[in-house]
Amino acid sequence: MKTRYRVLRTATIIILLSCSWSCQRTQPSGENRQELHTLEVVSSLGIPMVVLPAGEFTMGSTNNDADEAPVRTVIINNFVIDKYEFTQDILAKLQEPDPSHFKDPRRPVEQIRWSEAALLCNVRSHAEGLEPCYNELTFACNFDANGYRLPTEAEWEFAARAGDHGDATAGPNPKLTSVACYAGNSTKQTEPVGSRRANAFGLHDMLGNVAEWCQDIYAADYYASAPDSNPRGPTEGDKRVLRGGSWKSSPESCRVTARMSDNPGIDDACFTRDTYGFRCVRKLTEQEEKDYLGTVTERPE
Repeated sequence: MKTRYRVLRTATIIILLSCSWSCQRTQPSGENRQELHTLEVVSSLGIPMVVLPAGEFTMGSTNNDADEAPVRTVIINNFVIDKYEFTQDILAKLQEPDPSHFKDPRRPVEQIRWSEAALLCNVRSHAEGLEPCYNELTFACNFDANGYRLPTEAEWEFAARAGDHGDATAGPNPKLTSVACYAGNSTKQTEPVGSRRANAFGLHDMLGNVAEWCQDIYAADYYASAPDSNPRGPTEGDKRVLRGGSWKSSPESCRVTARMSDNPGIDDACFTRDTYGFRCVRKLTEQEEKDYLGTVTERPE
């Protein structure tokens, strides 16, 4: 398969994560918000990330599109997620070409297919001395690898909700302008990451700027049959999930429960859009759980 992304074959011996040890406590707001502890760390490439503790949350909505229902309680394991969307200066560090329409080192990478995002996760894993998650022929994901991958829908929504366990996403977010670059306030282009206020987990641009590719294959009825613990999407389907909306999206599309989908472009035939980007996640090792989280939380079975 032809691809414009070159996978690095020689791993550099590095420290997996260099922790800044600045532990931030989320602030509860209202009866539906749970106080959780997060920890900001920095990867060996200098990329800010946030360690999210294991927990459970209320996923989905019954007040919006049918594919967001039913509402259910989902359990999530610990994981690490990029503080910002994957930026163009990361591509420069990896010596990879930049397909983005809106050029700027601190703007998110866009015009990116799902398959290209997956391959870039592998490139980043190799560069940081980690085991890549994706098979580059089949794009199957090895969730046991310690390298980077795209977040599952459940991980993405957990991160975007940032402790909100209620159905507070029934309508457009009244504070959307402060947290998102979207159709109502954009200049018809992306913004540098971090231009808007972070959510309670310290994550920027979970809503707006670019719609973020998720690991999951899309199925409108998946929520009805999905497992309650670490759901990973159906095994078959033609499209992959995108979440969060973009600089071009309406307020309705910039809800934490809103679901989008598109062709992943594995055959390199789909059209690229300047509204599609991504951010990476990776699993915590048992040692990292002890180092970063201590006794803050227990890992669910």
